[in-house]
Amino acid sequence: MKFLIASLACIFSSGLAHASENWPRFRGPNGAGGAESSIPAIWEKSSYRWQLPLKENGHGSPAVWGNLVFLNSSAEKGKTRKVICVDAKTGKLNWARAYPSKTHKTHRFNSFASSTPALDEQNVYSVWGHSTELKVCAHTHGGKLLWEKDLGGVKGGHGFAVSPIVFEDLLIVPNDQEKGGGAHYALDCATGEIRWKVPRESKRLTYSTPCIFTDPKGKPELIFTNWWLGFTSLEPRTGKKLWELSVFGRPHSERAISSPIVAGNLVLGVCGFTTLDKHLVAIRPASVSEDGKAREIWRLENTMPHIPSPLLSGDRLYLWADNGVITCVRPQTGKQLWKARVEGVKDTFFGSPVRAGNVIFCVSAFGQVVAIEDGDEFKQLGVTDLNQVCRSTPALANGDLYLRTGDQLICIKGK
Repeated sequence: MKFLIASLACIFSSGLAHASENWPRFRGPNGAGGAESSIPAIWEKSSYRWQLPLKENGHGSPAVWGNLVFLNSSAEKGKTRKVICVDAKTGKLNWARAYPSKTHKTHRFNSFASSTPALDEQNVYSVWGHSTELKVCAHTHGGKLLWEKDLGGVKGGHGFAVSPIVFEDLLIVPNDQEKGGGAHYALDCATGEIRWKVPRESKRLTYSTPCIFTDPKGKPELIFTNWWLGFTSLEPRTGKKLWELSVFGRPHSERAISSPIVAGNLVLGVCGFTTLDKHLVAIRPASVSEDGKAREIWRLENTMPHIPSPLLSGDRLYLWADNGVITCVRPQTGKQLWKARVEGVKDTFFGSPVRAGNVIFCVSAFGQVVAIEDGDEFKQLGVTDLNQVCRSTPALANGDLYLRTGDQLICIKGK
């Protein structure tokens, strides 16, 4: 009974954030992707608060703290990597810091700056990597370099794209690699010192960003997803493995790109391959299972996303597939409420959906912003065409929406 009560409390609070709350990592607080903002469903030029042309490119999403927006970027085909800070209200460039790197092979849809920065109240943390370098650097919000750390190379022909997160005074850096040899790290936010390192025999490079599951006693767990290892739970302060459950298909190679989320007493994750199966699996962590073992509760494998991450809103879970088919289910059971294909868009979706109040937005690879209503029935509200490549996920903060395209950073005014 205590688990049920805790579950219901979490279900209806998960994914909620106030309009003024910071957006400190990929998809905001704990990767939930939601905020109580009020953003127009369809945008006109008058909806823009500002537009900032970007000289460098990248597909990483914006992160926001207070009146500051942070981005990772790259130039010269990866030979230069940058951390950028922009004024959230005016779009003025506050500062940019450049670091030498090198070009390398990437997937044709990837970039040299596909990672999203992680933030705390003082600093911004950025990560990029290639075959001989995994660089982590920390700057103050004012642009002063605090430290930089090289954690070694990254094995994988598609390029680096995973994003770090902050847990208390630790920076968590995931690094599952191709054919094993990777590790997850916790670095001291103040010094860059390695506080723990967990070797990973992961078999495949992973792009998913971890989340935090908190049990009814208030104990946090770091949740990671990977094709070969499935779901892994680590104790955040020590890196101790709490449990692991392999649940994804092993007959052929798959990749975890979509990021896991928390839904009450469950954690949800996706894995798959572009032209083969995709699996959405709901796991009950060991800490909330009656027998003390992590258990698979339900799964879906029909028209599931590969790249976009799931979105939870109250007792509705949205699964926005790459091909534009959306499945809405109950998060505790997987029972389908509805399934529909968005209209007027033929592009693939690489960014993940986010919820602003009762409107859900997702952006296609060529910049068509689809808005649907958050509800028990499908209702498409409109499509705004940015006429630009867009492979990032929007950010919501200060009551506004921030969106990175191929060559611009755009701020859409809240109502």
